[in-house]
Amino acid sequence: MENKNKKEIFSSGLGVFFATLGSAVGLGNIWKFPYIVGENGGAAFLVIYFACILLVGLPVMISEFFIGRKTRKNVLGAVNALKPKQPFWKTLGVFGLMAAYMIMFFYSAVAGWVYSYILKSLRGDFNNIDIASASNQFNNAILGPISPVIWQIIAVVVVCTILLFGVKNGIERVTKTLMPILFILILICDVRSLLLPGASKGLTFLFKPDFSHVTVAVVIAAMGLAFFKLSLGMGTMITYSSYFTEDNDMIYTAGRVALADTIVSLLAGIAIFPAVFSFNVKPDAGSGLLFKIIPMVFSKLPFGNILLAIFFILAGIAATTAMISMMEVIIAYFTEEKGISRRKAVIINGLIIIVVGIFPALSVHPKSIFASITIIGSKGIFDSLDWISSSLLLPLGGLIISILVGHFIDKNSVREELTNGGKTSQKVFNVYYYIVKYITPILLVIVFLSGLIK
Repeated sequence: MENKNKKEIFSSGLGVFFATLGSAVGLGNIWKFPYIVGENGGAAFLVIYFACILLVGLPVMISEFFIGRKTRKNVLGAVNALKPKQPFWKTLGVFGLMAAYMIMFFYSAVAGWVYSYILKSLRGDFNNIDIASASNQFNNAILGPISPVIWQIIAVVVVCTILLFGVKNGIERVTKTLMPILFILILICDVRSLLLPGASKGLTFLFKPDFSHVTVAVVIAAMGLAFFKLSLGMGTMITYSSYFTEDNDMIYTAGRVALADTIVSLLAGIAIFPAVFSFNVKPDAGSGLLFKIIPMVFSKLPFGNILLAIFFILAGIAATTAMISMMEVIIAYFTEEKGISRRKAVIINGLIIIVVGIFPALSVHPKSIFASITIIGSKGIFDSLDWISSSLLLPLGGLIISILVGHFIDKNSVREELTNGGKTSQKVFNVYYYIVKYITPILLVIVFLSGLIK
């Protein structure tokens, strides 16, 4: 099925759902979500997080859907189509492209670590290791100079290969296959984790709220996570929604994607926290939870290497589908605005990401080649790219989106597109519009300001 401009679009509502879910589900679900929950007190944090999804995540996602399908263009072209005589709004497209590049530069390195851990798990490198050995394994994975670069190249080549096949035969087909597999794999990990002695302590931590842990910092962390976890603010949802079918119920799709994304995160928590508590490991292990604590804990289980390989395969799937969506933002811009063929756009940008990505990849370990280079204050290359994209570009992008749709686009135009000409709920639309106009911008300003002082 194609639109009047012969732009390739997804073939069905199911394709829309899995592709969009593949964009939202990333390493944030498997890596960032569990350790942030652990650092912020468990269940009480989750309650606040769910509220922030409704007030921050969903409104921005729905707004991006409106922009993308209304214009059928990439992130920069979409803004130009909506506000052709007001160049200020082009900053949204510029910020989106910058964020997509920056995140790909360092995210591809992390994806490479995950890919390498799949092989390590299958080889049995984590047999009965302790925390010191797990730390050494991670240090070896990120030190370089050869190994992290090779694995980063592999991750980028996998993503580029998929993108070469286009929207339906590449993005849609792969995400429709990988997302169900991810759910199956994570359920396998959940079942094994729940059978461990003392698993109930992990479930209590995850699902029994203790609001004595709640502080202003916890609330701000929940707002930030609710926004960043859904791949918002950089134009991925604008790009993907430009491929949506004409009859897609975008408000319903956004709700399903947000719900499914949250379920994946909770399932990851169920896989991790019962195992962590069963072995008396503290849940607030930070970013090392995925690459240090999990290998140590799982290695002590019967058939632990198999379970660990499954866990890192599902993490690899999450990383791959997220990278596909980020890189598609860039590819759509080059093909639509610059008139470059998809094949050339994928190859050129794949090479750019590989070459530039070497610098953050070899800057993480204190003894790495580029570890001494700082960009933002005392932050190295990797952390600087993360901070610029996550603390500046993404919240600013989300803020611009909410203000643009809530205050500078005709309400009737927004209603007509999001309700498919009045076929879907007007009441739901009215609730969304009020939130995105008055509440979401304020919360995103808080997220932005809190990021500046980190």
